[in-house]
Amino acid sequence: MRSTTSLQVVGITGVGEVGAGDDLAGMLVDALHAQRASLLDGDVLAVSSKVVSKARGLTAPLEDREAVIAAQSVRTVAARRTPTGLASVVQSAAGPVMAAAGVDASNVADGTVLLLPADADAEARALRAGLRERTGADVAVVVTDTAGRAWREGQTDFALGVAGLAVLDDLRGELDASGRPMSVTARAIADEVAATADLVKGKTDGVPAALVRGLADRVSPDDGPGARSLLRPAATDWFRLGHVEAVRAAIGAGAVDAPPVVPGPLAERLARAAEVAQAGGTGRCLVKDDGRGPLLRLSADDAFDLGALAQRALAALWAEDLAGAVERDGARDALVRVSAPPA
Repeated sequence: MRSTTSLQVVGITGVGEVGAGDDLAGMLVDALHAQRASLLDGDVLAVSSKVVSKARGLTAPLEDREAVIAAQSVRTVAARRTPTGLASVVQSAAGPVMAAAGVDASNVADGTVLLLPADADAEARALRAGLRERTGADVAVVVTDTAGRAWREGQTDFALGVAGLAVLDDLRGELDASGRPMSVTARAIADEVAATADLVKGKTDGVPAALVRGLADRVSPDDGPGARSLLRPAATDWFRLGHVEAVRAAIGAGAVDAPPVVPGPLAERLARAAEVAQAGGTGRCLVKDDGRGPLLRLSADDAFDLGALAQRALAALWAEDLAGAVERDGARDALVRVSAPPA
């Protein structure tokens, strides 16, 4: 597909506060008309999930935010304790992996939180139909939300729901400029649109939507597969758990309380490692110092259990960014001398 050489991106102002039951499509069209703008065939409207959720009345009491997050989660990817509670990255009921399942306490009524729509693709389809009914224009809709990235600082908007837009430009099998076949390149068009639109939208500026013009060749009459088709299946997800959670799950210690977001002093890290190692099977693991430095003293009923405990202890230390060396100390005892891992 030919690359787009220019885009026009315009923030939609004057929408006003959205409440439960409001006609969001009508509010967006009225705001566009107030800007002396209108929708044309092939336009893309990027709309914040926050106003979609507000129009649907998707709120919950703030009494127990962690319980609300748990109810909106399919599974936990990683969790850390903070001074104000538990911070978690989860696979949300809405589909994507994101912090706190997308539960949002900003710009909402006191004592409440806002939830993501369970089916954002359906919301995008409904909004698209509403816009077509009011304007006659065949446009695409992208419902956007904000998330962090595993390997980079900061957040960016992504497509939570999509209707009428090609979500992926799959170039695998095509030739690059040098004539070599491409094997992995698949551009996430819908996510790129969401991120572009966020440059003119604003969480504090009252600009919940943006008009993106110049992508008519990627807008289709049918609603298309939606944003859910971009979710990576479990079988191809290399990063299904955080590194601490993966270690704990592998050694059978997944029930141990989540670690703090700041690891803390060495004594606390060693205590956690001992708890994790011991929780994963049989035997005892104690933190000691014999004058030569910190160590974990291991004891078990037989050599097999002792060896298994030693391996769990090494794995638990690794999850705390520590290393260890195992020394036998009798038939049913061993020491794990603790050190920092090599750089």
